[in-house]
Amino acid sequence: MEADESVAEGEDIFVHRLKNLTEDEKKRLESQNSRLIPESKAVRLEKDAKRHWDIFYKRNERKFFRDRHWTTREFQELINFDPDTEINYLELGCGVGNMIFPLVEEGFSNFKFYACDFSPRAVQFVKSNKLYDESRMTAFCADLTTEDLFENVGEGSMHIASLIFVLSAIQPASWPQVASVAFKALRPGGVLLFRDYGRYDMAQLRFKPGHKIADNFYMRQDGTRSYYFTEEELADLFTKAGFEILMNSYVQRRTVNFKEGIDVPRIFVQGKYKKPKNEIEYWHGENIHIGN
Repeated sequence: MEADESVAEGEDIFVHRLKNLTEDEKKRLESQNSRLIPESKAVRLEKDAKRHWDIFYKRNERKFFRDRHWTTREFQELINFDPDTEINYLELGCGVGNMIFPLVEEGFSNFKFYACDFSPRAVQFVKSNKLYDESRMTAFCADLTTEDLFENVGEGSMHIASLIFVLSAIQPASWPQVASVAFKALRPGGVLLFRDYGRYDMAQLRFKPGHKIADNFYMRQDGTRSYYFTEEELADLFTKAGFEILMNSYVQRRTVNFKEGIDVPRIFVQGKYKKPKNEIEYWHGENIHIGN
């Protein structure tokens, strides 16, 4: 299970982690460079990315990722709104619905949910969930590195969007396109909620030689991929896409499993990125207001 700790100052978390890497951890990072994935294989991994994720969901079904019951605590934007206002919420990279269905269970009755994923099998799991309600939910396949998202949602139509542990699975060259798609989907004043893996997270240190694709970008055993971010590169990415930075910092947690004797530090990067407001729609403090 994942145990939460208080959020320290972002830079302090990163600097503390970097300074306190053990000699064994430093050696593991260095050993990753001894055998890199050949460029031809890296190209195949990109070409077969959808197939690898579809196989992942075929194998794991709904069992791999835990439902994200922490999101309303971490992202006050999900709860600070006029309850009589209909809110359009878009989950970019929804998987099997580990974020949207906890929100449904918490009674977000004024939310209209849109959820998309790269994997057709993941989308099918969303649609087959007993909580899926076609009257207020739309789940569909979309490749965030293209603009096919807009076949199902209108540009500038979302109040809130989320990108939770998704960008890390996409090759770095495609990140600007993903950020652009998120920006276009949001209304003026809308906010993108973000969390993903941080640099020197324990998962990064565990990779063995033969799994590294490029700097901080790795292939897992199942063919899916994972990148480990700094807050600086994410701030640069989303600023260039047109967002205003509301939050962009490292978050430290611990993964604890007493039965297995596991207690390891985790480092994530968490962000809130706002599409600049205009005179029609704007944010007042933490509340969404819709003009006539």
